[in-house]
Amino acid sequence: MMDKTFNPQDAETRIYEAWEASGAFQPVDDDNAEAFSIVIPPPNVTGRLHIGHALNNTLQDVLVRYKRMLGCSVLWQPGTDHAGIATQMVVERQLAEEGQMSRRDMGREAFIERVWEWKAESGGQIMTQLRRLGASCDWSRERFTLDEGLSKAVMKVFVQLYKEGLIYRGKRLVNWDPKFETAISDLEVENLEVDGFMWHFKYPLAGGRTYTYVEKDEDGNVVLEEERDYISIATTRPETMLGDGAVAVHPDDERYAPIVGALCEIPVGPKEQRRLIPIITDEYPDMNFGSGAVKITGAHDFNDYEVAKRNNIPLYRLMDVQAAMRADGPSYAECAAQAQAIAKGADLPSEAEVDAINLVPEDYRGLDRFEARKKIVAAISEEGLAVMTEDEQGNAIPLVEKKKIQQPFGDRSGVVIEPMLTDQWFADAATLAKDAIAAVEDGRTTFHPKTWEKTYFEWMRNIQPWCVSRQLWWGHRIPAWYDADGNVYVAESEDDAKAQAGGKALTQDEDVLDTWFSSALWPFSTLGWPDDTKEVKRFYPTSVLITAFDIIFFWVARMMMQGLHFMDEIPFKDVYIHALVRDEKGQKMSKSKGNVIDPLEIVEEYGADALRFTLAAQAGQGRDIRMSKERVEGYRNFGTKLWNAARFCEMNECVTPADFDPKSVTRTVNQWILSEAASTVKAINAGLDGYRFNDAAAAAYRFVWNVFCDWHLELAKPLLQGEDEAAKAETRATTAYVLDQALKMLHPFMPFVTEELWSQTGQRDTQLITASWPVLEGLDNAEATAEIGWLIDLITDIRRLRSELGLEPKDRYMVNVLGHDDVTSSWAQNYRAIICRLTGTHMSVLHPAQELSEMAEGGSAEFPASRCTIFIQLPSKELFESVKSSLQTKLKKLDGEIMRLEKKLGNEKFVANAPAEVVAEQREKLEDYASQKTKMGEALERLQGM
Repeated sequence: MMDKTFNPQDAETRIYEAWEASGAFQPVDDDNAEAFSIVIPPPNVTGRLHIGHALNNTLQDVLVRYKRMLGCSVLWQPGTDHAGIATQMVVERQLAEEGQMSRRDMGREAFIERVWEWKAESGGQIMTQLRRLGASCDWSRERFTLDEGLSKAVMKVFVQLYKEGLIYRGKRLVNWDPKFETAISDLEVENLEVDGFMWHFKYPLAGGRTYTYVEKDEDGNVVLEEERDYISIATTRPETMLGDGAVAVHPDDERYAPIVGALCEIPVGPKEQRRLIPIITDEYPDMNFGSGAVKITGAHDFNDYEVAKRNNIPLYRLMDVQAAMRADGPSYAECAAQAQAIAKGADLPSEAEVDAINLVPEDYRGLDRFEARKKIVAAISEEGLAVMTEDEQGNAIPLVEKKKIQQPFGDRSGVVIEPMLTDQWFADAATLAKDAIAAVEDGRTTFHPKTWEKTYFEWMRNIQPWCVSRQLWWGHRIPAWYDADGNVYVAESEDDAKAQAGGKALTQDEDVLDTWFSSALWPFSTLGWPDDTKEVKRFYPTSVLITAFDIIFFWVARMMMQGLHFMDEIPFKDVYIHALVRDEKGQKMSKSKGNVIDPLEIVEEYGADALRFTLAAQAGQGRDIRMSKERVEGYRNFGTKLWNAARFCEMNECVTPADFDPKSVTRTVNQWILSEAASTVKAINAGLDGYRFNDAAAAAYRFVWNVFCDWHLELAKPLLQGEDEAAKAETRATTAYVLDQALKMLHPFMPFVTEELWSQTGQRDTQLITASWPVLEGLDNAEATAEIGWLIDLITDIRRLRSELGLEPKDRYMVNVLGHDDVTSSWAQNYRAIICRLTGTHMSVLHPAQELSEMAEGGSAEFPASRCTIFIQLPSKELFESVKSSLQTKLKKLDGEIMRLEKKLGNEKFVANAPAEVVAEQREKLEDYASQKTKMGEALERLQGM
């Protein structure tokens, strides 16, 4: 006998261990089976399962289980990423907490050994958590981006790209994290809105030169005309003024036309050594923003860098690796003289020579950048070179605007990121991107939803060189060695490099590769490449990639580039981009808001099945998911409904005989449920094949809850409990058979409860995970569907009318059904008993020829229905008045609620100041109340017509 309830806390671990022990997660060794492969987006080895992981891996597992049941040879490749900066941070923090020596005191070799120890003890926790979710990866093939095989692939790729001229070393602007002292990717930068300041300063013109500054309005009228001996600029980062190479104005800006080509003075540093820089034109400045003039500090701003490169302006680096003002190199006087010569037309020195120029005056050398900022602002203001304005009392004060600014922070360090000009290794992404762009253009790879292709193209067609080096110790060390003269030798091993160098003593590059470099090879390196393995031949290209939109640039695009370059083939045929999981109000989850949902807590409380179905049921393409515990609880109840249905089948001895042929059934209700099952399988197939997970889940839900549990089991009861043994046997067999098909349909979404029911409801020793997907061809039955569909519609209409009239369950009333034809009248007569039982009414059947006057006295209300007309009669005047009074009371209450909400939403202050989700919620309530009022008003009209 089955247990009364399913306990996920007791069952899920047991079921999962049985799956894994049986080898069910491994691809079937059958060359005739269609290959289906998918790679897991490798989570960080430091990671912990969050709701985004839960969504991503649920959708992958749904597809994997579906394809496995279809008979495919399925490989779901798992693994973790070494996560260079995150892992190094975790271990360094651990060392500090334990009072151990720092990373630099330990030395590189000892520190890396300590990281490997940490990984063995604590790394990869998320892999265990994915098992808790039910992820059916082939864990026997789990990979790690720093394991021996993947490292071999990384070395081969780097060396080959270097030999092809697609990887090179150069000096470019990068995001620099001063805490970790490394370049970081855009993905690791968090741009936050913070309170900031915009300082306005005067850059005096060289030699005391003056010009007439004229401002005009939109109509060309002069609004300001004055003589100036300076050009005004505004900056949020005054400390970077020391590295200015020019001031730029727009070529169409008439205000500055008289001084274009002139020199101006940077208003900071020793007066006798002030640098002069040229005033140039460029399309970059916005004439309508601020003064329209912008300082160009090419070594410390990404936009300025592009302007500087276009105009051959030197790039002066001001800070060290900790973002303190540089304290190295020659004196300021010597460096300023060099820069002055360049500004006056001397040949631009080499990158290395320019980088050696330190333009930080001695008073600021070694200061933290923000401390230097304070001193520079004070010095300029004291000298009278701040642009002045007036306060409310009319006093002259420096013009400093308080404003919100976007400031970049390291997502792990939490410190302000500094654009920094450094020597790094770069990949020629523009060349690599060409084939990757073409592959999406010609349809070899398709994005779902297709709208994400625009995002992909916009980035790929404007792609910048990819900085692949990091100043870390944990990661793939760059396979480049240097001799004493600085010559570089790139090779897959030190022995190969020494052979290239003729046996010279060599020193390996200190940097490691960007984590994304190794993960870009994931679809083929995990299969054993560069070795010619059977897995590469069998499972590359992979079938589909499921990932989040925020790594289209950083991972998807790079896999496309590397896969096409090294495999001559796309890495995946389809890319499904899933949406964000938000809270129930549609807000993005964040720790600061306190609205983060922990998937592991949800699994502990409601079970993995409920969480999985909640995520899949809402995974509509292009639509974010709203997550709440109430939704999860609702789908937990769905699992309970299925369990109770299975217990009902067991109590009614529903078993499918070995020789059961579903095409042979003769009872209409059995033909109907088989037809419904067949159409549901088609709907689920279409949904999953088209990556419309929500449509597939909705079809499964409707069939199990509404069709099978709510209707079939009720309609089958008379047959199961009747005297006709043949009908009883057929219904038992059909019901058991359909339950089996329902378990199969639901298994990809709710694997645990369906597997448990599979083991308890049939005489079998097989696992559901390896069962065949339902193929229910030839079971469509239009006649049975029409007949039972009519019956369900009629019962639903009578129940709805009862509800609209406000009749209580105890109120027995008369329903007369007038069929529009003999067939409908026959159906009404045949199902009369079950209609009465399921609607709580008395019922008579009126035939088309029967006079309406023959109906019982007392008045009746007429309602059109499918192929018939329903006449409702109330047995007494007292009940009539009671029902009428109840409807009037409800209508009056609804009018009050509608008036209150209309007043609230008519208040402009409320609409303007309340959170958008609150306003939307109030509008939804108003629409709901209006709909209820319309229905009740119609019901009252019908009632008054009786």
